[in-house]
Amino acid sequence: MAEAVADMSSTPARNVLDLIGHTPLVAARGFDTGPCELYLKLESQNPGGSIKDRVGLSMIEAAERAGRLEPGATLIEATAGNTGLALALVAARKGYRLQLVIPDKMSQEKIFHLKALGAEVLMTRSDVPKGHPDYYEDRAARLARETPNAFYVSQFTNEANPRAHEETTAPEIWEQMEHRLDAIVCGVGTGGTLTGLSRYFARVAPHVELVLADPQGSALAGRVRTGKVEPTGRGWLVEGIGGDHVPPVCDLSRVRRAFTVSDAESFRSCRELLLQEGILGGTSSGTLLAAALRYCREQSAPRRVVSLVCDSGNKYLSKVYNDYWMLDQGFSTRERFGDLRDLIARRHAEGADVTVAAGETVLAAYGRMKLYDISQLPVMQDGRIVGIVDEEDVLLEVFEHPERFHEPVSRVMASHLVTVPPDAPLPQLLELFRRGLVAIVVHQGEFLGLITRIDVLNWLRRRM
Repeated sequence: MAEAVADMSSTPARNVLDLIGHTPLVAARGFDTGPCELYLKLESQNPGGSIKDRVGLSMIEAAERAGRLEPGATLIEATAGNTGLALALVAARKGYRLQLVIPDKMSQEKIFHLKALGAEVLMTRSDVPKGHPDYYEDRAARLARETPNAFYVSQFTNEANPRAHEETTAPEIWEQMEHRLDAIVCGVGTGGTLTGLSRYFARVAPHVELVLADPQGSALAGRVRTGKVEPTGRGWLVEGIGGDHVPPVCDLSRVRRAFTVSDAESFRSCRELLLQEGILGGTSSGTLLAAALRYCREQSAPRRVVSLVCDSGNKYLSKVYNDYWMLDQGFSTRERFGDLRDLIARRHAEGADVTVAAGETVLAAYGRMKLYDISQLPVMQDGRIVGIVDEEDVLLEVFEHPERFHEPVSRVMASHLVTVPPDAPLPQLLELFRRGLVAIVVHQGEFLGLITRIDVLNWLRRRM
């Protein structure tokens, strides 16, 4: 296999689509895997960054062969993100227009990537079930009916989806494992991966066990355990896998084990994968890894197990790899004090807040607000807070005099500060907010940090 990879890499590819597939397989040796050997197929190494590159290419080329795509046709699809990126990559290379309907829980990185590839993105609700007019599949199907010269890709029903994995992913795994494999752990978004793998191994190596990794809140693990799909009514933050119904293209008949994995465990596993193996995986990869580790540790005899790094963590830097997002969502913990300090998202003593020095320019303050997407900054001098500058202060100062961007920030800051001690009652914050102020928490002259409205909302949400 090493020789084949070397030969392939020594010849220039005709175009980026030729780089789809033939992804590497790596042993995961940084984890406790019980008596088992665990291997990870790095689908994140596809040119579009995910396993869905295989599917996007397969579905479009199948439609071309069937004569269902005219030159300049519009492709329309409902996607949780990665299939959209794959379709955008292929559509850009082949000259098709692409419209995507995407649930509103998708990461900003995915949205930016899609738009950069020329896709038209239509956001819709992620809190409604199938059958609702705003459910992303229903909305995409309706859009396809209303759009001239449109082709609805329909990954959830398209047989070219599982065929891509039956013809490429599965045989690659089998060869890379040197025909010695006992189990594969994967998730279900459309079900294409699991179905394609299942079909191949039923034919070639029927002893290989298929194991489902499912987000907590999804109904698919229940389908494997009881034969029934019972929607939970609960959402989850892991992207790309799970659902409240079994997609038409999904065949769960050969799946005998299913593991339910919480968002918190998935996200911790993502970060552990990076720390232990140096692999930057997406959120669904964390779900698969967590399930695979549980499966391996339950075994009483050695087994060779494969799972997948479904996509690259580059798409989730603002989420799972952002310490403050993890804290805001309640997925990480820190020292608790039992007072207002617990509401400060960016504690000054930890160097977590963003500040500006009194002698720095208004332009520096504006640039920092923009870079960190915040609306106010503490102004510091000799280790003490001496003011607050916000967007309104900057705007009023420079609106008629742009040259004042270069003046010291001390000129525009609010220097009359209303502070609160850490033991102040919570309702006192609401009074400050009603007056249009931010809460400045100070203890014995030491600045501890700011509390904003969103900080209070995040704190209340974590207590639910």
